[in-house]
Amino acid sequence: MWTRKRAARSTNSSRSSRSATTSRTSTTTRIYPKTPRSDPGAPRRTLPQATPPGGTVRILGLDPGLASTGWGVLDADPGGILYIAHGCIATSASDPLENRLLDIYERVRGILDLYGPAEVAMEALYFAKNVTSALSVSEAKGVLRLTCRLAGLAVVEYGPGAIKQSLVGQGRADKTQVQEFVRMFLRLPEVPRPDHAADALAAAVCHAHNRWFPERIPATDPG
Repeated sequence: MWTRKRAARSTNSSRSSRSATTSRTSTTTRIYPKTPRSDPGAPRRTLPQATPPGGTVRILGLDPGLASTGWGVLDADPGGILYIAHGCIATSASDPLENRLLDIYERVRGILDLYGPAEVAMEALYFAKNVTSALSVSEAKGVLRLTCRLAGLAVVEYGPGAIKQSLVGQGRADKTQVQEFVRMFLRLPEVPRPDHAADALAAAVCHAHNRWFPERIPATDPG
């Protein structure tokens, strides 16, 4: 009788263990989805292979921000640049911080899945006075870097001066000039909107220039 009771307790314990494991698995799947909630059927991508010298490379540009994260995708080779897509990830200030960061993660992962970039460029932001903005942008920036790293992609950062030098030819150009040069380089009928998306495309164009002419623009990758 003792043996049977012990076996029953063992069976119940095993069932409880399996139940707890199932619950944890379900929670993990919910918190870290493989595709964005807005597009559950988005295609999965394979990790990009090394691009041969002179071949076409797909670049994702990112402009980090907690309220608005701009993104832009283009194809580039030594002969020119081809615009693919751009957009902006907006989060609501009324939502908890962790929900906003999760939303950024999910939507960037969806962009990576959909467009399959081989390289990622991001503008390196500097704040002299507004510490609050610096902290919130840094949190969003960390999510962007982590999301790309989980997809097997490194992120290369360019300072604002380097991006302006690359597109306009001088590091003190204003935002309007940079956006107009983005439009010209990508042969778009109008300047990309919103501004965050235009800034993301500018980072991608800068990276394309630097990829084949590295002596022109110093890139930094803080890691």
